[in-house]
Amino acid sequence: MLDQITPLILTYNEAPNIVRNLQRLSWAKDVVVVDSLSTDATIQLAQQFPNVRVFQRPFDTHAQQWSFGLEQTEISTPWVLALDADYILTDEFIHEIHSLDPKSGAIGFTARFIYCLQGKQLRSGIYPPVTVLYRHDCSRYEQDGHTQRVLVEGEIQNLRSRVLHDDRKPLHHWLKAQARYAELEAQKLSSLRPAQLTPTDRMRRWIVVAPPVMFLYCLIVRFGLLDGWAGLHYAFERTIAETMLSLYLINGKIGGSSRTKTSKSEQFKSQPLEGPASLETRSSKF
Repeated sequence: MLDQITPLILTYNEAPNIVRNLQRLSWAKDVVVVDSLSTDATIQLAQQFPNVRVFQRPFDTHAQQWSFGLEQTEISTPWVLALDADYILTDEFIHEIHSLDPKSGAIGFTARFIYCLQGKQLRSGIYPPVTVLYRHDCSRYEQDGHTQRVLVEGEIQNLRSRVLHDDRKPLHHWLKAQARYAELEAQKLSSLRPAQLTPTDRMRRWIVVAPPVMFLYCLIVRFGLLDGWAGLHYAFERTIAETMLSLYLINGKIGGSSRTKTSKSEQFKSQPLEGPASLETRSSKF
């Protein structure tokens, strides 16, 4: 089935990741990269691969970028493999999608992830599953809080093998990105009715509960202690992310000003969010 799949990748300043990503896509005849006007070496590195076509488009929203990739880059295969630049395919994953039966009735396939820090695989990673492989003609994107989700019109099955989530960008990029993620996520959580909230999101709206619970969950429940310093680093990352979200929720309660009160075009006009494509805890369960 590999010859029926086109990998589609969104990038913005992904020089630390893009080569490792593309090296695992040598099996693809055509790889489409949609770049949001990177200012580093992302484009030059991607163009070194003969099977890669690069398109550049000013960023407005994640959903619009993915939609552009699907609809305006002349993808000719029936299947699309949607990847962030820090998604690294394993041999097991490549073998599994190669063995898939396109006549099975499934329209999409969801992958789980192994979270990595500087190449070290963590037990405690809680990055949520993502529908990464889907029929080109049966799927569309919509904006969902600070990120996007793909809507697949048909049966979705789960893949057995996992993808590595291995972002090698510096820590200051992560901190900058999480602050912006938290701002948009707070807007989404504040706008939802109680009946629309997942159990995890209800806890996050309690504000003071989520940060310490997240630290203990990653470090103890998810066995982050066994990951050593990397596990401690990850537990603090997730706690900081939840703390930022709590700050924005509190800011809204006391009437503080925030960019979340501006128009959507204003929120996204400057540049895309760097770092992982989602606040990892949003779709996970404790």
